[in-house]
Amino acid sequence: MLHKPTNHRFGCKISGWLFWFPISWLATEMISGRLTFCLFPGEVLVIGSNLPIIAAPGDDVILPCHLEPTFDVQGLTVEWSKPNLKPDPSDEYMASYFRRTELFMDDMKHGNISLKILNVSEEDNGRYRCFIPKLRSRVKAAVVELVVGEKICFGDVWG
Repeated sequence: MLHKPTNHRFGCKISGWLFWFPISWLATEMISGRLTFCLFPGEVLVIGSNLPIIAAPGDDVILPCHLEPTFDVQGLTVEWSKPNLKPDPSDEYMASYFRRTELFMDDMKHGNISLKILNVSEEDNGRYRCFIPKLRSRVKAAVVELVVGEKICFGDVWG
């Protein structure tokens, strides 16, 4: 939880402790709302989506992930993975993504590290992690959930 007292300082609650920092430091809250942390000046965050990405089989989808503030990631390694799977180069499942995935190379200079997956199937369901191992930040990764299914109800969205 973010607190702002009258003496122009921000407080960040971390693991039950309340810390106060000058207002010139940027304080923010994780999208999940489970942990609050303080971001120092110049620090960059990897941001995913707090809502699942919903698709039907055969759709092309974009798993959103970007850096805030805008940061040029050209020259850095961007890794997309499924956290529940252990990397195995001979894995046929991972080979199924070959020629079905794209990064937005021209937008990487603006911090866009979103992943496009073509022709999704129900096997693509799950959590995906975008990660920049050499990013000089405490927040180097974000998770995006993809839900693929024939009969996905949205409820009364437009009501």
